[in-house]
Order: sequence, then structure tokens, then C-alpha cells
Amino acid sequence: MTVLYWSRLSDRYGRKPVILTGLFGLSLSMYSFGLSRTYWGAVFSRSLNGALNGNIGVIKCMVAEITDHTNIAHAYAYLPISWATGQALGPAIGGYFSRPAEQFPDVFGNNEFMKKYPYFLACSIPATFSVLAWLVTLMFLKETNATSVAVSDLWKKSKSTEDLPRTASSSSVSSITTKASTPEPMPMRAILTKPVIIAAVNYAFLALVDMTLRAVQPVFLSTPIELGGLGLPPYKIGRVLSFYGVFNGLFQIFLFARINERFGTKKVYVVGIASSLIVFAFFPVINLLARAGNGPNPIVWAAVGFQVIMSIIINFSYGCVFIYIAASAPNKSTLGAVNGLAQVGVSIMRTVGPATANSLFSFSIERGYLGGYFVYVVLAAIVVISLVVADQLPNKVWRDEKESESSS
Repeated sequence: MTVLYWSRLSDRYGRKPVILTGLFGLSLSMYSFGLSRTYWGAVFSRSLNGALNGNIGVIKCMVAEITDHTNIAHAYAYLPISWATGQALGPAIGGYFSRPAEQFPDVFGNNEFMKKYPYFLACSIPATFSVLAWLVTLMFLKETNATSVAVSDLWKKSKSTEDLPRTASSSSVSSITTKASTPEPMPMRAILTKPVIIAAVNYAFLALVDMTLRAVQPVFLSTPIELGGLGLPPYKIGRVLSFYGVFNGLFQIFLFARINERFGTKKVYVVGIASSLIVFAFFPVINLLARAGNGPNPIVWAAVGFQVIMSIIINFSYGCVFIYIAASAPNKSTLGAVNGLAQVGVSIMRTVGPATANSLFSFSIERGYLGGYFVYVVLAAIVVISLVVADQLPNKVWRDEKESESSS
């Protein structure tokens, strides 16, 4: 929930200081989590990351600031890749390096520290990576917010005002303080324009659809066939998710920008959302095929592969909605606030979505509603609502509309 605060702060003091603070908070949180031995210690450690890190919205601001309408789609295509990479590597690192004294007794068997803190090694790897990212950011990342005010400049101006002789006239003091003053950020009410609200609501519904899918998919794959799933062992589920990660990256890099340029941002966004209807419909289809074939067979695996490909298309909608969000900002000085506001809604959906989807999955199986497939009807209804919301987006991005009006 602090992402809005950090995003607005980046509008005034720059993107780079906020990103550095976020990376520091992430490292501190992960190291602290690895050293936690109580429940509340773990909660406090994770809360540090939430309190100090608002980088998601700020990074999207930087992407918008270093691109224009000719290449912004190419740039946004890379963001889902980083998330997919983290989702793939994170669980692997956590599972492989947790309890090293037990998993690697020849190396850590006599290490009392690793016995006392069995999760420190797993946490220290991403934490150290974040430290390296902090150093790279400090040395090489250039500030993109031209309207920001450096914190060091504010300090110098504050000192110069304090050092004024007491006999100085009020007019001279006023002139200096006026120069030292910084432009006040727009109030939130002024930022909440119709384009901003439409873009933010669409982003929230996209996240809800995507998160419910990502939550249900592994549960479905692991649930026994007779209960409505596919009954796969963990290593095969890992292969399916890895297949998704690899092809998602390839599709985003090589296809998204071209498709967006060919068909337009709104059409690609709507098709991405609509493809989730097919994805949800294929869950019962795959289960019925597995029941008819007494388990996974080539036909079942073909259906799973098709479902994975269709789920990749959903990610095209992320790049599209990022373009809409960047274009909806009233001006460049509010870009951080707009991205932060949109991210707040997404954070709420990402909290509610997975828990709701998995609860519905269990509820459908226990009660046997629609043969245990009731959950997919509910999820399809959410997709339909998302499509209704998507219809509010303009056919041309707001920036393009403004440019066409000015040229005419």
C-alpha cells in the first residue's frame, strides 16, 4: 500500500533515489527474514519490504520516460519477462537452499549458524543479488525525471536560507526561499481524471484475472483426476510451468511489439483478456480427457500445451495496459502518482484473487457443483466483467488522440 507514497515521492525527488531505497529495503527485508526465528519476526521482516519498496510503479515510470510511442511497446515487452524469471527462480532457490545443513551435510553439516537459521542461505541469495543491483543502479542508472529536485540541492538551499544575516530584508529572504521552493505535487483529486480511473480499473481487473489463473493452475495440475484435476507429480508440474516461462519470454520479446503495432493497443488488450475464457474452459476439458484416457496421454498433453500457449496471450494485455496508464497521466510530473495509484488497486487484487480462486476450487469439489467445475464458471464471469470494463478504453491511446487533435 506504500507504493503510492513512493511513486509520488519519485515525481518530486527523482526515480533513482526511490529505486535505491527500494532495493535497500528489499535486501534488508530478505536478510532479516532469513534471520527470523519467530512468526512476528518474519512478519516484521516482510513488512519492511512493503514499507520501503515501491519500485514496481517507479520502474514503469522510467520506461515511459525513456521511450516514445514508436518504441514503448518494445520496452514494456521486457517487464513480464523479469517477473516470470523471478517466479521461476525464486521457488527453486527457496526449495533447493533451505535447510542446507540437512540437504548438504558434507558442506554445512557442522555449521551451527546454518542449523540455527535454516532459511538464511535461501534468503541471502536474492538479498545479495539485490545488493548488487543497488550498486549497478547507483553507478550506471541515469535519472529520467527532468522535473525532479535533488535532495542535496534542497539541503544546500535550506542551509543558505538559514545562514542569511538577521538584518536581511524580508524581500531578499522571500526571493531566496522562492527559488528554493519546489513545485508542489498535484492533489490526488486533480490526478483522478477519467482516463486515469479507466486505465487503473482495467489494470486491476487484468491482475485479478491473471492472479486467479496462476493460483488455480498448479492446484488443478496436482489435484487427482477423480477430483477434477490432472494428478501430476511436482516435477511434471514444474515442467509445465517452465514451458510457460520460456515461451512467455519468447512471445513477449519477438511478438508483442509487432502485434501491438499491427492491430492496435486496445484490440490486443481485449484479445488478451478474452483468451482467458478459453484457458478457464480448458480446465474441465483437460480433466474430462484425462478421465476418458485413464490418465495423461498425448491428447491430454496437447490440450495442456494449447492451454499454456493461450495463457501466454493474456500477458500481452499487461504491456497494453501499461501504455494506457502512461498515456493517462495529466502531465509528466504526475506519472509516478498515476502508476502508484494503479499499482495500489493491483496489489489489492493480487491479495484477494488467489485466496478467492483457491477457496472456490475447494468449494466446487467439496459440494460437487456443476460436477466440480463451478469455479470456472465464476472465473469466466469475472473475465466477462473485465471485458465490459475494457470496452471503456479508447480505440486510440489518449496520447495519440491528443496528437491527432493538435495536428488537425
